[in-house]
Amino acid sequence: MKPMLVTLAALVCAPAIAPAHELGFAGLLSAGNKQDLPPITLSAGQPLAEAPWVLSSGTYYEVEIQGDGSQELALAGPEFFRAIWIDEIVVEGLEMRPLGLDSIEFDEAGEMEIGFIAIKPGAFYLKVPGSTGETQRLEITIK
Repeated sequence: MKPMLVTLAALVCAPAIAPAHELGFAGLLSAGNKQDLPPITLSAGQPLAEAPWVLSSGTYYEVEIQGDGSQELALAGPEFFRAIWIDEIVVEGLEMRPLGLDSIEFDEAGEMEIGFIAIKPGAFYLKVPGSTGETQRLEITIK
């Protein structure tokens, strides 16, 4: 009787376990779980992005941040950076894996790419510090 119950339990639980393997051996870092976001542009007087972001918790995202050098500009969003897990930041081929982030700043023209997994659901933002215009703020929702 016990072997039959164990077999039955294994068959009942198997469908619940199978979806976890759909991502592959790399789990959340698998290519099938990766999405590219539209780039963020840091440029004097220009909007940061075309539209707000709506992200899904558990999905891996990559975003390119471009500074055109027109002005020394930063991008801050401590609450957003605490709601994600940063896999890596790539600047000119140099890969960094930080434990956390509060803001970034471009002193001159350049670009960086940030790869991250959205974790904590909620409403967040990235903005140019000290700015008051709506175009200098990117609204982000993690569902």
